[in-house]
Amino acid sequence: MTPISALGPSRRPAPLPLQFKTRASAAQVRSPHQPGQIGGFTLLEIMVVVVIIGIVVGLVSQAARPDERALLRVETERLAQLLDLAAQESRLSGRRIAWTADGSAYRFWRFAGETDWTEIRDVDSLRLRTLPEGMRIASLSIENGMPRSEAMRLEFTPSGQATAYLIDLTLASERSSVEGSPVGRVRIRQDGKDGHGDRQPR
Repeated sequence: MTPISALGPSRRPAPLPLQFKTRASAAQVRSPHQPGQIGGFTLLEIMVVVVIIGIVVGLVSQAARPDERALLRVETERLAQLLDLAAQESRLSGRRIAWTADGSAYRFWRFAGETDWTEIRDVDSLRLRTLPEGMRIASLSIENGMPRSEAMRLEFTPSGQATAYLIDLTLASERSSVEGSPVGRVRIRQDGKDGHGDRQPR
């Protein structure tokens, strides 16, 4: 048996080169200029977005808020119609009816006999009315009388005899009026201009 050493030097297979495979994160491999990069917003971009949002919110709120002139017009027309209705109610019921206002609200009263007046609550149209925020009944002018801003009172009689009057309503810089004539006509005026003539109750 021949010893292994006699066969010559042993040959071992050469070791294979080691191959190291590393996995880099997407952020490390991606070049800053490659598309799809996930980056943050700059302070300037954020400020621009905030300004745009503020403008949009302002426009939406302006669109949702009724125009002051239009809102005043609606309330003036409502008052004109209710005053006309009160005059008709007085003629039909044979009782005197009064209208009073305290600036931001108004109500109607019915004469109950002697000197008693009761607030009208059984006629929904003539119930207590509160004006929108900021709107006021500024003054009441009665024929041959001085304008009054307090203790405003107007009375309607069953005979239909009317007194000329002018009621001013204000909202911010806008002004509108209800004008009653001695012949019972009721119309509105806005900024010194006549309205659409006689107002009919709804």
